[in-house]
Amino acid sequence: MTSVLIVEDDGDIRAMLARGLSAEGFSVNLAGGVDEALAAARERVPEAVLLDIMLPDGSGHDVCRSLREGGYPGTILFLSAKDEVSDRVDGLALGADDYIVKPFSFDELLARLRTHLQRRRAAGEPRTLVTAGRLSLDFATRQVRFGDTTARLTQREAELLSILMEQANRPVNRGDIFDRLWASQGGLSLNVVDVYVGYLRTKLGDIARLGGPTIVTVRGKGFLLDLREPGFRH
Repeated sequence: MTSVLIVEDDGDIRAMLARGLSAEGFSVNLAGGVDEALAAARERVPEAVLLDIMLPDGSGHDVCRSLREGGYPGTILFLSAKDEVSDRVDGLALGADDYIVKPFSFDELLARLRTHLQRRRAAGEPRTLVTAGRLSLDFATRQVRFGDTTARLTQREAELLSILMEQANRPVNRGDIFDRLWASQGGLSLNVVDVYVGYLRTKLGDIARLGGPTIVTVRGKGFLLDLREPGFRH
C-alpha cells in the first residue's frame, strides 16, 4: 500500500485529502506543521508528501529542504494558495516534483500524484553515476564533482544537468528540456528552463573557475555543456 504524508494545517482540507486518498487505497499519515511533519517522516518514511507552504510553525519550504537535504527520494507535491510563477519556481527549486495551486480538483491531484509515483517506479533502479569528460554526477547524493571540487544540487537541477551531460558539447533545445522535466506541470512556461540553467551556473561556478565545464547559451538553439579546455572555447 502506497504511503502518503499530508502536511496541511487546514483541518477541512486535511480531512478531505485523507478521506479521498484512503478511499483510493493509499495509506495516509497526517501532520499540521513543520516539526510534526519532519517527525512523522522520520518515524515512517512515506512514498509521497503532499505539502502546504504556509504552516503555523514555519514554511513548507523548510520541510521540503530538510527532506531533500536528508536524502529523501520520494515524491513531493506542494499544495498552496500562492499562485505566482515565482512561487512555483521557488518550490520546484527546492526539489519538489510538482506544485498544485489551491483551490484544486481532487481528481487532478490524484492523477498528478499517481503519474509521479508511476514515473519513479518505472525508472526502476535509478542511475547512480553520470559522467561527461572529467565531470561526474552522483544521483544518489545529487553531488557533482570535477577533480576535488564538488557542488550539491537539488533533484531537478541534477536532472537538468544530466540532460546536458548526455548531449555534452551539443546544444539542447529549451523545448526539449521543458518537455522532459516540466511538461506535466501546468502553469509553467519555457522561462523555467532559463531559471534553472541560472541556478546550475551558480552551483557550478567554482568548477567553471577551475577550468571545468561551463553552460553556454547558443542563440536560437538552446544550451550546451561545454567540456572543452578554456583555451579552445570560442
